[in-house]
Amino acid sequence: MPTVPLPDDLRDALTEQLHTTAPSKASAHVERLIAQYRGRGPSTSAAAPILRDPSDAAAYAAYRMPATYAAVRAALDALRARTGDWAPATHLDLGGGTGAATWAVAASWPTARPGHTSTVLDWSAPALDLGRRLAGSAQAPAVREARWTRVPLGGAAELPAADLVTVSYLIGELTPADRAALIDAAAAATRGALVVAEPGTPDGYARILDARDRLIAAGLTVLAPCPHDAACPITGTDWCHFAARVPRTSLHRQIKGGTLPYEDEKFSYLAAVRPAAVPATPAPNRVVRHPLIRKGQVLLDLCAADGTLTRAHITKRHGTDYRAARDTEWGQTWP
Repeated sequence: MPTVPLPDDLRDALTEQLHTTAPSKASAHVERLIAQYRGRGPSTSAAAPILRDPSDAAAYAAYRMPATYAAVRAALDALRARTGDWAPATHLDLGGGTGAATWAVAASWPTARPGHTSTVLDWSAPALDLGRRLAGSAQAPAVREARWTRVPLGGAAELPAADLVTVSYLIGELTPADRAALIDAAAAATRGALVVAEPGTPDGYARILDARDRLIAAGLTVLAPCPHDAACPITGTDWCHFAARVPRTSLHRQIKGGTLPYEDEKFSYLAAVRPAAVPATPAPNRVVRHPLIRKGQVLLDLCAADGTLTRAHITKRHGTDYRAARDTEWGQTWP
């Protein structure tokens, strides 16, 4: 799986902003956030954001921001792999909170043309305040000059248009009706591309599937991870998800009570585009499980362009394909 470290300036900003947070105090807030993050069903509403005070925002930034950044960055990399030289001039970060997706967009397009702007919309004032402080020392102008706006995102929100819209780890916090309305509004606001990321759980995947149906109905084309716009072939108790490895800072380990120098963030995602604005085609196949490397062969489980699941058997007699298959990872395209 890919390793996705935080940018140095974000890592340093987190350490500086959170160094006064006592780990024992933050841990109590982290436990509550974990319970809501892993819970089923809606956990908030436009009137009651999860991050209710500065301590909640600080605990979230320490506990979840690195993993959210990694998941969004991985999803954006999959989008970039299919869209070539396209780059957004405007970015709308829905439910962006402390700004993980805004940092990820800036890192994904480090040479974005001058004037690139990011706008973060969220209902939590403490999260926006912390996000603004973290962004103050960012090297990327798009992060440093981002706009941080408090606005409810439930119901039929009217959103400003943008070339790129990101919706990261948000829709699971909304009621089904608000979730549908937000995805429809996000699609209407999308001039180029839209990326949705959710936890890599069965519930998170189910929400991604619902969003996928709504985006296709709104005229967008799915580029990743799906190689097609047909019905998802994964059924039963299985679900489509991927993973990114997140290096932990000492503060991160202390807040989470962990000992390993990394954690693996599992996520489900969707990247879609308006084909008239972003000419691109989906990948021919997507590797949807860890490749199985056996003696003299590699087995790749693929979601194929024809809408089916298939297993490719690559053996030594395939020469360069065999060598490539041995280096292929879960989540990548094939060939």
